[in-house]
Amino acid sequence: MKQDTIAAISTAWGESGIAIIRVSGENACEIAAKILQTPEPLDKVEARKMQLAKLFGRPAGDEKSEKIEKKPRDVIDNVLVVRFTSPKSYTGEDIVEIHTHGGSLVSQLCLELLIRGGARAAEPGEFTKRAFLNGRIDLSQAEGVLGIIRSRSEEALKAAARTLSGELSGFAREIYDEILDLQARIEVGLDFPEEDTPYVAEDDLSNGIETLKMELEDLLDRCKSGFLLREGIRVAIVGYPNVGKSSLLNALLKQSRAIVTSMPGTTRDVIEESITWHGVPIRLIDTAGIRVPVNEAEAEGIKKAREEFLRADICLWVFDGSKLIGEQYELSEDMNEKLSDCATIFIINKNDLPQKLDEDYLCVKYPDKHIISISAKKGTGIDSLKEKILDTAGYSGGNPIGSALSCGLNVTARQLDEVKNALESLSAAADAKDLGAADLVATCLSHSRTALERLLGLSGDEVLLDRVFSDFCIGK
Repeated sequence: MKQDTIAAISTAWGESGIAIIRVSGENACEIAAKILQTPEPLDKVEARKMQLAKLFGRPAGDEKSEKIEKKPRDVIDNVLVVRFTSPKSYTGEDIVEIHTHGGSLVSQLCLELLIRGGARAAEPGEFTKRAFLNGRIDLSQAEGVLGIIRSRSEEALKAAARTLSGELSGFAREIYDEILDLQARIEVGLDFPEEDTPYVAEDDLSNGIETLKMELEDLLDRCKSGFLLREGIRVAIVGYPNVGKSSLLNALLKQSRAIVTSMPGTTRDVIEESITWHGVPIRLIDTAGIRVPVNEAEAEGIKKAREEFLRADICLWVFDGSKLIGEQYELSEDMNEKLSDCATIFIINKNDLPQKLDEDYLCVKYPDKHIISISAKKGTGIDSLKEKILDTAGYSGGNPIGSALSCGLNVTARQLDEVKNALESLSAAADAKDLGAADLVATCLSHSRTALERLLGLSGDEVLLDRVFSDFCIGK
């Protein structure tokens, strides 16, 4: 299908050394040539060869004219221009890149001139979407591009590079083909029940499903590891008022981000900041003190604190070690249930003061929780706490337990959900096999395969594609 020619600024807005304006489509060279003066015709220049050019401005005295090539024009910049020919380009189409001097005005004028010359302003992620539609990359690799752009640590960047190189799609495609083969053999057996020998023996079916489950479980572990690297470990700092939650946030950040006073209830809203420890991003969320609210504003802050607590990957429950535990321990039923189930580290803060808190109470009531003593004010125990956060999340000293950082795949929440869906359907297939329901096994395998089709972008779902690429920036 023929598509129109699109243009966009591909570099960040603002002052910089250079700015890159990208044009993609069948008429890319023709449109770019209208605003450039090159030593030789642009379409005759060797592909991927930079050449110096002059960038013309708007026609003098005619702001609305579209025939800009026939009007006297001023040179507004000396630029570099390079073209890439179809299909060996990022989008699989003809592409022209114009490299202007950095600055918001010159790049914006260049884009306006290209649009006046016949191009259309690109939509978010449209260049990468065209790369996908033209078969240059698959959907998983396309989302890997966004992972590289949004990486917040070196390890996350490496994981995104692995996804972009095709590791995720390669493993997923192998599993997909194996599921398809197994499903086809079951379907043939169902279609020809009169055959004496089934197309899939009982043991082969059991072994096949279990092997596929193990492969998907391994892929899921790698995706979970990469997702943490991409999004960061969500750590909620919660507790009673005035136990030192904001002081702890400041100590972890090594800067005064949150207001700290001796007055209980100072923090009314959620404060979120990020740090990186051993290459793993940690998203820290400071919350309002949890107690019976004294006014409407504090009630809203406590509501948000409960919400953050319930959605966190790890909870840092902070106690004031200089006070008795009964003075700072009050939980609703849902929070107490979450505390029992979620990964929680009990923080005994203010260990620089005489201690009154009975740690044995916490050890007996929550025997599976970690307890660490610190002083946020003095900064003691902070690095140990960071190590404990990684350890609780499945990492130890930067080296993961179970899913190696060196194998993590930078994935989106959508991709992670599809892998989970595929695995759940395989588990259902195993249960159906135990019941002797071959037709249900085939159906479950089909559902698992459909999830992988969505992961790989094989389903041709336009709504899915629009959702995926809408998260991209314009120009990518």
